[in-house]
Amino acid sequence: MAGGRCGPLPTVLLAVLSAAVVAAAAEPEQAALPAERSLVQPMTASNWTLVMEGEWMLKFYAPWCPSCQQTDSEWETFAKNGEILHISVGKVDVIQEPGLSGRFFVTTLPAFFHAKDGIFRRYRGPGIFEDLQNYIVEKKWQSVEPLTGWKSPASLTMSGMAGLFSISGKIWHLHNYFTVTLGIPVWCSYVFFVVATLVFGLLMGLVLVVISECFHVSFPRHSPDHSEQNQRSEEAHRAEQLQDAEEEKDDSNEEENKDSLVDDNLAVGVDRERGEANDQEPLREGSVAEEEVGPEKTEGEVPEQPSSADTEVAGDSLRQRKSQHTEKEP
Repeated sequence: MAGGRCGPLPTVLLAVLSAAVVAAAAEPEQAALPAERSLVQPMTASNWTLVMEGEWMLKFYAPWCPSCQQTDSEWETFAKNGEILHISVGKVDVIQEPGLSGRFFVTTLPAFFHAKDGIFRRYRGPGIFEDLQNYIVEKKWQSVEPLTGWKSPASLTMSGMAGLFSISGKIWHLHNYFTVTLGIPVWCSYVFFVVATLVFGLLMGLVLVVISECFHVSFPRHSPDHSEQNQRSEEAHRAEQLQDAEEEKDDSNEEENKDSLVDDNLAVGVDRERGEANDQEPLREGSVAEEEVGPEKTEGEVPEQPSSADTEVAGDSLRQRKSQHTEKEP
């Protein structure tokens, strides 16, 4: 009976030993098989500029994305035929490279891009090998509008976007470190980031104030002297303008006085000539009466003629004065 109980034990031990021997013999055979090398080139922030030369197809994915996992095998097949199609195939993990996802402004996963000599286009077809192959062979990418201007991944705008995405990725990793690795509650992590944001904003504001004060102190040191000189020059210019205006006014007054004196002299001369003419008329009448009354006068006596010469002289003097007056006028 003792022999019946102990009989199966050697059989079980023998079976276990034989299985161990078979497993040990199979492990070297599996280790001898080389692992299949992937022809898809991982792209990072340090080597992404390789796509600026030649023809490339890029895939943006995330390890947790089911749609991305469904296209992995198709993408590998497409990469194997890359030499035949004369195209390079790459992939970008948006979790590890958030900067590149921001540079290409990736908002959906998976996302595919075609690059030809630095010109990028978005491929919106399915990630199936046949469609990808036809897209390259038939050059369907020529009918797609390229990403130019600020939308180009190589532009300055997208470089700034890459920096923002990189900062957000670092913050996300830091949040996971606090909550997962250190076991800190989530609300504590949020409070930490809020306080850090406020402190950072205050420090940046202080730096800006210090910079503005430095510029404000450095430039105005010479400004008072310049302002005084400008004020003095303006006052001197105004004084010169006032002096010129007064001189012009005095000159105009003198010319007006001269003109008035000339007019007065002309008026006085005209009045005198008229008075002399009036005085000569009674004399002429008296001489005529004497000729009529006194027939005893001899024939040799000649009666006095009207003084036309005097009138002509008066007219000539009047004309000369007028001509002088007109010559004086400017």
